[in-house]
Amino acid sequence: MIAKNKVVSLHYVLKEGTKEGEVIEETAGQEPMVFLYGVGQMIPKFEDEINGKTKGDKAEFGIKAAEAYGELDESAVITLPIDVFKNEGAVDLEMLKVGNVLPMQDGDGNRMDGIVTDVDEKEVKMDFNHPMAGKDLYFEIEVVEVRDASKEELEHGHVHGEGGVQH
Repeated sequence: MIAKNKVVSLHYVLKEGTKEGEVIEETAGQEPMVFLYGVGQMIPKFEDEINGKTKGDKAEFGIKAAEAYGELDESAVITLPIDVFKNEGAVDLEMLKVGNVLPMQDGDGNRMDGIVTDVDEKEVKMDFNHPMAGKDLYFEIEVVEVRDASKEELEHGHVHGEGGVQH
């Protein structure tokens, strides 16, 4: 049964908004998603919804944006001078195509990804919201396996072996 410190393997279909929404991601025909339950790897509301399920159980549920990746934060959309993107004295305009995701760093050296939303000759507008921010989610899941986590998995805080970290 799914509970804290269990390794969970499940297949899922993630749709935007509702059961009828556009499919965003799914594991059909691939390896199931494997994770350590109860250690903060998953959206808390997702874990609430699958708590207590066992191998073979299926479920469908929605998660509102505020309980998923949060609402859109307008302060996370910023405009930067195009000179910030100069490399060896030139700006790579191919890199600055609208929709491209660019790795950036804040003033403290923290890495974050930004999506280019607009470019002109002087400025680049970037959105640092999570790509799923502001979106309600709908999941269809099927539990493939539930097992006890090993001592090493608990110490490391993640799954080892098949579907997990190899080290």
